[in-house]
Amino acid sequence: MISDRQPQRLVMAAVLVVLSGLLLFTELGDMGLTDRDEGRNAEAGREMFVSGDLITPTFNGELRVAKPVFIYWLMTLSYQVFGVNEFAARAPSAVFGVALVLMHFLVLSRLRGAAVGFASAFMLLLNIEMLALGRMAITDSVLIFFTTLSLYGFWLGLHGTGTERHWIWSFYVGMAVATLTKGPVGFLVPLMTVGLYLTAARRWTQFWRQGFPLAGTLLFAVLTIPWYAAMVIIHGDAYSSQAKLHTVGRFLSPMEGHGAGPWFYAPVLFFGFFPWSPLLPAALYQTYLDWRSRPQTEPAEPLSPDMAQSATADGAWESRELEWFAALWLIGTFVFFTLSSTRLPHYIGPLFPAASLLAASYWFRASEESLAKGVRLSLHATTIVGCLLAIGLACLPILYEKFSGKLLNEFPLATQFELGIGPYLASAAVLIGMGLIGYFGLYHEKRWMTLGVAGGTVAAVFLLALYTVVPGINRYAIAPPQELAYAAGVSLDPADQLIAYGTTRPSIAFYAQRRVLFVSAGEVDRLKTALRQPGRIMILLRDDLRGSLPEEAASFQPILTRYGYVLLSNQPMVTVPDPPQQPTFPMLPAH
Repeated sequence: MISDRQPQRLVMAAVLVVLSGLLLFTELGDMGLTDRDEGRNAEAGREMFVSGDLITPTFNGELRVAKPVFIYWLMTLSYQVFGVNEFAARAPSAVFGVALVLMHFLVLSRLRGAAVGFASAFMLLLNIEMLALGRMAITDSVLIFFTTLSLYGFWLGLHGTGTERHWIWSFYVGMAVATLTKGPVGFLVPLMTVGLYLTAARRWTQFWRQGFPLAGTLLFAVLTIPWYAAMVIIHGDAYSSQAKLHTVGRFLSPMEGHGAGPWFYAPVLFFGFFPWSPLLPAALYQTYLDWRSRPQTEPAEPLSPDMAQSATADGAWESRELEWFAALWLIGTFVFFTLSSTRLPHYIGPLFPAASLLAASYWFRASEESLAKGVRLSLHATTIVGCLLAIGLACLPILYEKFSGKLLNEFPLATQFELGIGPYLASAAVLIGMGLIGYFGLYHEKRWMTLGVAGGTVAAVFLLALYTVVPGINRYAIAPPQELAYAAGVSLDPADQLIAYGTTRPSIAFYAQRRVLFVSAGEVDRLKTALRQPGRIMILLRDDLRGSLPEEAASFQPILTRYGYVLLSNQPMVTVPDPPQQPTFPMLPAH
């Protein structure tokens, strides 16, 4: 029997799927792959697709152990469906981004009602961090989906009724796939959250009775160990030592220059989750007050989700336990990645579902209880910070003009490029949005409209950037060496050489679809050795580096140029074929 609310939930789910699909798939393949992670991952997936070896990831023909295999399996499947191109490389992230938003809504609409579920999924989608991760050929969108599946599976398995308790198996399956996606962090984030929660809620006994920990651990091992064991058997120490370096070593010391102070993730969370982040301090404080007022006795059998949903705050402490769980999820993940020595903005992505759950729950709770002061303060903070961001966007062209010289190593024409009207339009959109938030926030009966305005502002700024700023950046900064790499790739035979001199952009290998010799500007002797090899040789480099080439390259002639990059060849002719009508790997448009 379908409940009266079921059609409403179906409509909400459809809206979220359409909105997330629009924002995550629009123009998904129009920008060249960014370096370094997108280029490495997309090429490793391409090499697995071409070789048919579904066990060993490689990049540029060499063993790649920085990430496990699952993301490359997804890319291989995507390449099979869409061909080898940027859209296919990013499609797995976009698909799992949409799936995450939908799963988040379905779970929370069951536990907290359709309104809270929709608002929370809306917040989870409409923030800069999640929009970015859902459009990049990296592991994080897939990782976040499976860590979230794992934690929701744990919650439903422990607190659900009847067949819902079978969701506990998703706890172990989610951890396993997350581990195959990004290594130990895939099980550490769920286990840490669950451990903190079971300790704080004194539910360890219940978990040992209902959580099937031994059978679940066996299931986790059955799903994860075969691939890791195969890698050790096939590659031995070449795999195990490097895998240790990229897991334990990454935690203990900064890698590839990605070190920052312990404060790093505070602004990442605040601005990455903006405009919802100002709600988090009040939400966390209220959750703390609830935790302090909890009964000090061992909890009895938990309330069913329907009972918890209808229980009052004063009558049932279990009705707020989900917020405790989310708070521990957020804080534990934040602290864990803060303790890591290697820090990047996307690392804390697994806490964003918890942040959206807390923010939405607090928002709706404040409309029913005497918590309006916290919401008003949060709205004031949103408008103030938003106005400052608008000023920053308006100043961005001036700041870019002043500091563009620092980008010349990777972007030879940086000082000649202009950001255009995009930042000003985005600034105007933010100012209008903040003005509406400030106005609607004054009236209790209109305050709910601020959620739509805030989300609409994020979507508007995102789309403005996508259509006004990104095309120029792609044309002048990202695409030039990739277009030359593609031209070289279709012109060289397998026995010929392509040398990328003075650039370490991994995406060059993806566009050339061949092995590339990467030589830094200081490795002149290595370049000389390569130039002595017989056969056709091409060199891809910045035009301003031509003067630093050794005399062995004196006879090399320019074949193609693109916005500060040049392709040299020791033979005078190059073939640039016309793209077929339905290319499996379309050449980027020439400019």
